[in-house]
Amino acid sequence: MDVPELVETWQRIIIGDHKSWVLFANGTCVILMEPAGDLAAQATEILREYGPVHGGTPAGDFGTITLDPGPGWVVYGHHNDVLTYVAPEELSGDGEPSDLEIGLYGRGKRDQDGHELRVVHVEDRRAA
Repeated sequence: MDVPELVETWQRIIIGDHKSWVLFANGTCVILMEPAGDLAAQATEILREYGPVHGGTPAGDFGTITLDPGPGWVVYGHHNDVLTYVAPEELSGDGEPSDLEIGLYGRGKRDQDGHELRVVHVEDRRAA
């Protein structure tokens, strides 16, 4: 999925015209509930701490949300405002993938974003 498509997907997912957020290269979005200063830097610090996966810790935990309307899923972890989008075409196999498959895939994308920390879009919704 290319960046403009990912941005459009997150604009559809995030409810509320007042929420600022930052998108990373592999589909992880950090919603900034208290945006201040440089939003990319603020989100990068959050993802640096809460993006990488460490087995046996809360950083390895995840849950999934099926998007309605779809398509796809959002995978969340140990920080409520760090979310990763998983598109149906990213998962192989026949039939509907399990929550485990979706979650592991999304967690892997979050881990990659947590290490690379490459911002591809900033949605600044702060009042002017």
